[in-house]
Amino acid sequence: MKHQDRFYSEGQAYLGPRESPLTETHCNVWDWDRLRMVKVKGSAKLFPPDEDIEIPILAQFAGYLSPEVRTVTVDDDGLLAGVSTDPEEDDTPFVAYPPLSVAGSLADCPKIQYSDLQELDRLGPGVDLSSYKDEFGIPHKVAFKFNPLDKPQRLQMAWDELNLLKSLPPHPNIVPFDRIVLEDVESHVIGFTTKYIPGGTLDNTNVPFRFEWLQQLTQLVDFLNLELGIMHQDIAPRNFLIDPDTNNILLFDFDWAACGKRRLLEGRDDVTGVVFTLYELITNDAQFTSIPHWTEPWTWCRVFQNGLVIGCWTLTYQNSANF
Repeated sequence: MKHQDRFYSEGQAYLGPRESPLTETHCNVWDWDRLRMVKVKGSAKLFPPDEDIEIPILAQFAGYLSPEVRTVTVDDDGLLAGVSTDPEEDDTPFVAYPPLSVAGSLADCPKIQYSDLQELDRLGPGVDLSSYKDEFGIPHKVAFKFNPLDKPQRLQMAWDELNLLKSLPPHPNIVPFDRIVLEDVESHVIGFTTKYIPGGTLDNTNVPFRFEWLQQLTQLVDFLNLELGIMHQDIAPRNFLIDPDTNNILLFDFDWAACGKRRLLEGRDDVTGVVFTLYELITNDAQFTSIPHWTEPWTWCRVFQNGLVIGCWTLTYQNSANF
């Protein structure tokens, strides 16, 4: 897992006036590698509001901490002053996964117990590389996607993605759905697996652009938008895998997808996503990945009209100041 993806902070909790540098401050930091919350304690002097200083501080020594550590305390210089394994300090959330018995839409899906999955690697936040043997003893490598957070929006997105993927017809440019994953005691649905594609993603700038990807990308978006009424809403190089056997691109990560008008978001249409994906692939210029999706589409088009020189595929930075 990339280091910058491993942690995120839920913010700072001040046990007194935040203006006072002596106020005790607690920061809950989620660790995607260990799948638990780590509480970082210090003073308001070290942890100003909304700057998430606790992330780089914890990252310095996270790899050296015991898995049992629930709390770390740091001094005003950000240096480790103490640790605690007290379970009362553990703020890792409980997630109420739905039982399969109430999920009628998943009744016909292939299933696998979580204990039958062998974790091989952590690919990213909420995604593991895993393996298992099917009922015929044939080994499979899969990507296991799960949501360990109790955020209502994330729970809904995970549920919608699972139901959408298991219903999609096969397509040569979509990573195929594999199985739903059940916990072992009461068969709660905790995630799903897809076929593992080992070729890496398109956001690897060392991958040369293939013009056949242009046709695959546009035909795929037509298939989703026009034939199925689905808007992926996150078309970007990071969400396309390269099949090393065929050199085809395969789309994944449907957690932002909209079906019809349900969950349809302004500024995230797939046509705009295609334009910017192609621009990034051809030019290796990723400056637009930092632009918020809610930026008005007409503003994006104006930047392209004013800044793009078709002959050499360059974009002026003066116009990007409009964002």
